[in-house]
Amino acid sequence: MIDSQASRAARTRRRRVGIAIALVIAIGLGVGAVYAAGGYLAYQDLSIVQPLCGQRSYSAQTPADFTITGVSVSPLPDVTPYRFTDATEVAFPTRDGDLTLRAWYAPPRRPAGPVVILVHGFNSCRRDWNVMLPAGMLHQAGFGVLLPDLRNHGDSDVDNGRWAGGAKEYRDVLGAWDWLVAQGVSPERIGLLGMSLGAGTVTIATGEESRVAATWADSSYDRYEVAAAEYAETQGYPAWVAGAAIPIGRLLGEAELGRRDPGDEVTRLDGRPFFIVQGLSDTTVRPHNAVDLAVDAARGGTLVEPWLIPEAEHTQEILLVTDRYETRLITFFSDSLGSP
Repeated sequence: MIDSQASRAARTRRRRVGIAIALVIAIGLGVGAVYAAGGYLAYQDLSIVQPLCGQRSYSAQTPADFTITGVSVSPLPDVTPYRFTDATEVAFPTRDGDLTLRAWYAPPRRPAGPVVILVHGFNSCRRDWNVMLPAGMLHQAGFGVLLPDLRNHGDSDVDNGRWAGGAKEYRDVLGAWDWLVAQGVSPERIGLLGMSLGAGTVTIATGEESRVAATWADSSYDRYEVAAAEYAETQGYPAWVAGAAIPIGRLLGEAELGRRDPGDEVTRLDGRPFFIVQGLSDTTVRPHNAVDLAVDAARGGTLVEPWLIPEAEHTQEILLVTDRYETRLITFFSDSLGSP
């Protein structure tokens, strides 16, 4: 009788433990399914690049006729002095040689003059005012300028129609750098400038190629996963979807997604000139990224004081403090690359 009661009690305990385990597994599977589904939806929504500049309002602009569109800043600066007509269409391979990129090139005022490569942001292209305006400032001062479309953007070749946070796109920047060197431009006379994703991408390129002479990063992120979570929030997703989207993106074929961080690459600057600028009202790439990037650069022995612009939204500092931006831009590259 005692054994029978003990046996029944043991079976009851086992059933309860089994039910509890089943409930935990069911809940875990449910949570996991929600986590995976959220990551998948976010990746599908936020990683796809729209062709032809995403049919943006600037998708037909050229350096000779560009205007500023799609911003709420008022008054807007007069861009007429910064338009230029000597840009020609060029094409060259990425550094890995797999794709062909299209770009505009306007040579420097004098032979052997310095040249700056200007790189647009995510889901944008070389026709965006926020690369054409600084290009015009530099070219007016005598610099050569090269404005490429990254892979999957604008008129350049497509690999899979998705971006990788700069982890593959940096090879496009270095393909542009290689092309300039092949044209006879000395490496010490070539600088990089990037906006948003372009800023993160040129920063990665600078870390990967020790001969890059100087880099200007406008609104760069520091750590991809952190910036991805914050960006997801601005697009109406909970921040946690970024943590799910990254491994899902890699499983779906974008193996390099987020594999390189600008914050790691700046530790390899080895004293090379590096400029950080960002708006304090930036809701796309939050302002702490500029400070974090400077902290990481200092870890590598390069001291950089970020230039933080009050009330400026994402990549719009150049619109609020146009004259000061132009002065600092030209001074930085003149000091770094030599007089144009």
